[in-house]
Amino acid sequence: MAISDVALPRGSLAITSVLVGAFFWGLLWLPLKALDVMGVSGSIVQVYSYGLAALLLLPFALRSFKQWRDQLGLLAIITLMGGWANAALVTSLTEGSVVRVMLLFFLAPVWTILAARIFLGEAFTRLRFISLLLALAGLAATLGGPKLFAAPLTVIDLLALSSGLAFALSNVAVRVGHHLTDSVRATAMIGGCALIALVFLVFDNRPLQTLHLQQLSGMLALGLLWILPGTLISFYGVARLDAGRAAILLLGELVVAVCSAVWLGGEVLTIKEAVGGSLILAAAVLETVTETTDLERAT
Repeated sequence: MAISDVALPRGSLAITSVLVGAFFWGLLWLPLKALDVMGVSGSIVQVYSYGLAALLLLPFALRSFKQWRDQLGLLAIITLMGGWANAALVTSLTEGSVVRVMLLFFLAPVWTILAARIFLGEAFTRLRFISLLLALAGLAATLGGPKLFAAPLTVIDLLALSSGLAFALSNVAVRVGHHLTDSVRATAMIGGCALIALVFLVFDNRPLQTLHLQQLSGMLALGLLWILPGTLISFYGVARLDAGRAAILLLGELVVAVCSAVWLGGEVLTIKEAVGGSLILAAAVLETVTETTDLERAT
């Protein structure tokens, strides 16, 4: 998922699409955990589910080949960064705490502030500085507060953090390639996830397992009934709303993920995670408001 800079006329359908997309992605952990119980790992799931979704989108992306044939370098960045963002997030959601993983992933707005400053030369305003401090305080609280440096970060923590960073970098690349169609960008991101997951499998020391019909059916259903519609619904809504409003609505994904993990997954939301999540949400909203104000001044 990436926020487009294209601002088309607003409408209730676009808002509904973004909210439904946030609901899809916020509950993504449910089928991932279910497939894990069935005995298929996150990497295998991504190769099949995301690979199927990418193959179904590929014909639509090829229709605009003349538009992006000179943008292969930019598409490679979107594929790599968007692919890593999805692959790392899916892996960490499968094997880690949904609440903790989603809080660490949603530091993406912080990385976006820094990446946009470095690569796009966007202004580093006072509000953005406050947003950065809030998010870093939220990160510290989520990772343990005063005991932050008592133990090293786990592999799952690092995957979740790197997922948010890659997502931010992919968003910057998408801003540069805003003229590319949604089908092209979506194919690059989803296909990138399948390719990176395939690399994970190649370097995994465990032998490849024999897949049963139920496992294959579950993974293909995830790609066809969850990944593909979730991506298309999100892109439809985001492309028809201004970036600020879309970003605020997409924060619903974090709320859905955390609440569902607590109510349905039996996870516990600690005081530190609640404080950290509140600070991260506040930072994301503040950055969104700042970006919207900058766009209004520019126009």
